[in-house]
Amino acid sequence: MKKVYSSATEAVAGAIKDGMTLMSGGFGLCGIPESLIEAIRASGAKNLTVISNNAGVDGAGLGILLETRQIRKMISSYVGENKLFAQQYLGGELELEFNPQGTLAERIRAGGAGIPAFFTKTGVGTLIAEGKELRNFDGEDYIMETGLVADIALIHAFKGDSEGNLVYRKTARNFNPMMATAARLTIAEVEHLVEPGMIDPDHIITPGIFVQRIVHVPNVTKRIEQRTTRPRAA
Repeated sequence: MKKVYSSATEAVAGAIKDGMTLMSGGFGLCGIPESLIEAIRASGAKNLTVISNNAGVDGAGLGILLETRQIRKMISSYVGENKLFAQQYLGGELELEFNPQGTLAERIRAGGAGIPAFFTKTGVGTLIAEGKELRNFDGEDYIMETGLVADIALIHAFKGDSEGNLVYRKTARNFNPMMATAARLTIAEVEHLVEPGMIDPDHIITPGIFVQRIVHVPNVTKRIEQRTTRPRAA
């Protein structure tokens, strides 16, 4: 089975359609599948539901799909860095299903593990609990959250082989591994593409059985979400 594609555009071709649900890995601008997001923009697919920790920033990451109005709904945790996101949400142009960050991660992990729902104390007594089943365990209230599964997961990995075995690096590991297991089709962009057997099996984080398509993206731009500086000591 051929898994390696020549470009991000080719990797998403024939897979993306209007109205699909996508997962997009990473945290802030770290470990996001930027080339695959650009390919989604070029595809013109609209009315998308996107599951992601955040929506990028203005002009980068998922922010470019907000610019083209391709996203109908976001299932997210942190949306504070994107002015366009706030503008579209407050203007009624964008739906938002807001999740505590740990709950979002667990919903994705549960989806990948075949767990349809679970109970958590996070959000009890808040707006998060509205409309959700409440159950008492050992004298404590818990709310039910459902697992999440997507049509396509867009993943960024530091290293991968042509069989789809993936290794992530540091903060870029956030959300990518669990999303890779929770979609019907997983497409991974990798910075370093190697031959099978060149990755120590003990270092593999996502086994290739979860990955159907791979694209090599060397020389990735490492963006800084918030640049802070201090005066150099005299």
